[in-house]
Amino acid sequence: MNIPDDLRYSVEHEWVRAEGVRARVGITDYAQDALGDIVYVDLPALGTDVEVGGKLGEVESTKSVSEIYAPVAGTITAVNNALSDAPERINEDPYGEGWICELELADGAAGDALLDPAAYRDLTAG
Repeated sequence: MNIPDDLRYSVEHEWVRAEGVRARVGITDYAQDALGDIVYVDLPALGTDVEVGGKLGEVESTKSVSEIYAPVAGTITAVNNALSDAPERINEDPYGEGWICELELADGAAGDALLDPAAYRDLTAG
């Protein structure tokens, strides 16, 4: 299982790549593997304000439907519209072309509750 060292992770299996006041979000390799073949992604609307743990959207696979939760608070500034036509990108490249959305971080949104790679490895090992 791929767990990049430059990301932070939620216990709900989302990843965050923060760069200044912006953050890119997606679901982890562990999550996409558990879901199986992803066939549909419900993306959040641009301009939506989300709180930590708030719903960002849904991922539908051949096995189930799972909600995507916001690992950090902020405002949606970009969505990966390519997933509308090719949701399988999440399976193929969850940390690259399979990203879900980008947020402008809310003031004070430090992501303190996020796991570092070692802690996420521990979470997914058990």
